[in-house]
Amino acid sequence: MAHTLSSGAPRAASASARLDAPGIAEARRQLAACFRLAALNGFEEGVCNHFSAMVPGHDDLFFVNPYGYAFGEITASRLLICDFDGNVIDGEGEPEATAFYIHARVHKLMPRVKAAFHTHMPNATALCLLDGPPLLWLGQTSLKFYGRTAVDEDYNGLALDNAEGDRIARTMGDADILFLKNHGVMVAGATIAEAWDDLYYLERAAEVQLRAMSANRPLKPVPHGIAQRTYEQMRAGDAESARAHLASGMRQLRARGIDFEA
Repeated sequence: MAHTLSSGAPRAASASARLDAPGIAEARRQLAACFRLAALNGFEEGVCNHFSAMVPGHDDLFFVNPYGYAFGEITASRLLICDFDGNVIDGEGEPEATAFYIHARVHKLMPRVKAAFHTHMPNATALCLLDGPPLLWLGQTSLKFYGRTAVDEDYNGLALDNAEGDRIARTMGDADILFLKNHGVMVAGATIAEAWDDLYYLERAAEVQLRAMSANRPLKPVPHGIAQRTYEQMRAGDAESARAHLASGMRQLRARGIDFEA
């Protein structure tokens, strides 16, 4: 299901790029932690899913996982740095083809997106297989995403060119969460921590929705006014809550002896 990216382009020189700055090293650690946390939570699918983040201080470079590695194998040093033309600026290996064509275009066309996480995690993806709205406003966790979602109704096969990456970016628009019907989900964040926080809670919201639906009883949606107010209450503290959530996850990884920082 995964495809290697073979652009034929030479490896770009990186001597002039300052890729060893402290902020870049910390971004590597944070992103690597997200891969490991996603693996522990069952969010990965083989070697087919991908996370990316813009390299701090560079508006044309992004981190992405290398082709052929499961989330549970990713470390800070294993992450690639790529440019928008498909050149690997730093790291060994190359990105998976759909990872490049989706993430490069999302980051290039949507500068607000500093981190983009794409998964086929089971519960959120299950909602993408249903006709109609994927996420319903039934519980408090789902209200974190009230007014922040978009839906791609037009599954178009694998994203193996810039045109499909552009289409996905256009469909996402101003949303932070994109449900790709018949496919999976994309989460866009202003920071790595916020992307991780949204990814985690999106899967939890999807899980409890599916459980409620399986009870075969009428669902009880939250009224619009209360849903909007609750979203605003949550959104006011989202950035700090996300920072604390990821910091907690990193501490737990260290306590388990998981070498994501290597």
